[in-house]
Amino acid sequence: MPALLKGFFEQTLRPGFAFAYRPSGFPQKNLGGRSARIVVTMGMPAFVYRWYFRAHAVKNLKRNILGFVGYAPVRDTIIGGVATAKPATMAGHFETMRALGRAAR
Repeated sequence: MPALLKGFFEQTLRPGFAFAYRPSGFPQKNLGGRSARIVVTMGMPAFVYRWYFRAHAVKNLKRNILGFVGYAPVRDTIIGGVATAKPATMAGHFETMRALGRAAR
């Protein structure tokens, strides 16, 4: 995860806003009732990232950051091969993202 994004999460998902400590030891998730979509683009093929690397960074973001403060469901879209993608392929990816955005409304 880029340091700028990690810093953004650290500043915005603070105790008292995103979660609260409780005496029982389990935090209270203050951002429940919301959903999220993680979109990742990369140069390598997406199936290699999912299969060989087991999408570790996406799992970390889902469970340890967004899930911790209450986001559910958290979906992901991984688009690979963008470094060598042709314009028509990229246009298809953009249309997919538009459709996902429209469906989320």
